[in-house]
Amino acid sequence: MGLTKTEKFTQNQNEMAAMAKALAHPARVAIIQHLIKANACINGDLVSELGLAQATISQHLRELKEVGLIQGTIEGTSISYCINPGKWTEVRDAFNNLFQGFDTDLTCC
Repeated sequence: MGLTKTEKFTQNQNEMAAMAKALAHPARVAIIQHLIKANACINGDLVSELGLAQATISQHLRELKEVGLIQGTIEGTSISYCINPGKWTEVRDAFNNLFQGFDTDLTCC
């Protein structure tokens, strides 16, 4: 299978795909849900909360941080993570616009 030709798509389409990919794993969804509920979290809390290995949690946090959905603050030997409010609003609005573009009253095949 060949490489995806991302240059054929708009920046918005590429960004939405990156966000969808970042959210396309149940562990990442659980991390986001936990961060929303806690409104801040220390990495170790996620290990006990989700029951996954520290290395696995770190990998998922890295994926979420790379797309900007979460941000982290170093506090001594720990990193505290939270939702990045600006990016969260941007992503929410982009997906809301996509979903609202479909008229659910239309009938289809």
